[in-house]
Amino acid sequence: MNPSSRPGTTKLFNENRLNEKIDLDNPKVVTMETLTEIPSKKVYCRCWQSGTFPLCDGSHQKHNEKTGDNVGPLIVMVKEEKEK
Repeated sequence: MNPSSRPGTTKLFNENRLNEKIDLDNPKVVTMETLTEIPSKKVYCRCWQSGTFPLCDGSHQKHNEKTGDNVGPLIVMVKEEKEK
């Protein structure tokens, strides 16, 4: 593996890197979301390809078709409590 520099950044990357476009100059990508109201569902990206990162935009589908991979989003749902 021969590390190379990506355009627009000074960091070196190897060919096995997953994240090639999100917040590349930081040592670790951390996203915190503070919810002011609880939505019924949130869908988060796990493929690093989303144009709406950290939310999923379905980009994993194209990645999976191209590579044979099976990556998908993290779906967080709120379970509604039934009245007793």
